Amino acid sequence: MSRNYFMAGNWKMYMTIDEAKELASSLKNILKDVDSSEVETAVCPPFIDIPAVTEILKGSEIKVGAQNMYPKQDGAFTGEISPLMIRNAGCKYVIIGHSERRQYFGETDASVNEKVKCALEYDLCPIMCVGETLEQREKGVTNDVVKEQATGGLKDIPKEKMKNITIAYEPVWAIGTGKVATPAQAQEVHAFIRGLLAELYDENTAAAVRIQYGGSVKPDNVKELMSMEDIDGALVGGASLKADSFEAIVKFGK
Repeated sequence: MSRNYFMAGNWKMYMTIDEAKELASSLKNILKDVDSSEVETAVCPPFIDIPAVTEILKGSEIKVGAQNMYPKQDGAFTGEISPLMIRNAGCKYVIIGHSERRQYFGETDASVNEKVKCALEYDLCPIMCVGETLEQREKGVTNDVVKEQATGGLKDIPKEKMKNITIAYEPVWAIGTGKVATPAQAQEVHAFIRGLLAELYDENTAAAVRIQYGGSVKPDNVKELMSMEDIDGALVGGASLKADSFEAIVKFGK
């Protein structure tokens, strides 16, 4: 492997504290021999699980991320979690703009941009999600949608900060549906995103940004997806909730 892949597990709204501790313990054991210079791994538990998972993963190469954040350090924002809180709890990463946040909670390109900027201020590394719905793909506007989301989310982000940002391409129609974009379909959009980054910044910056694929990644399709030139890892949903399946994904189906 010539590049540093990045496999992140998004646990969504699953895992009680006890379940999270058990899964984290299993992952710490079975992924201990993975070379982090070749494949970096992270898990993104629900907020309530983060301190326990962070404690268990101490001494391992597995990083911890949050699934969302509110773009203020503190304040009267009942029910929200700040970037300072998640960083203090042990997080390195934070998922921003996941399609479920856009679909169910009204997140927009502008709110994604605000969160990305705020995450960077607090030394968190955003995993910024972009992707089209089935209707948009069938209309042939995938690139238009992805361009709007990516340029909106990255508005006024300076070039030197881009090394800290991961972009996750997640075709909404392939999330939790069992459907998956073919490697060629995924590569086409990843290459488009890479080209867009080159336009917004430059070729070197575009080459340095890791672009993950997210959308029903499984042990049996991960190797082919990761063989594509512009796919640098995966943002894994359901398959990250079981230690053996996430292990197989991190190890490229082995």
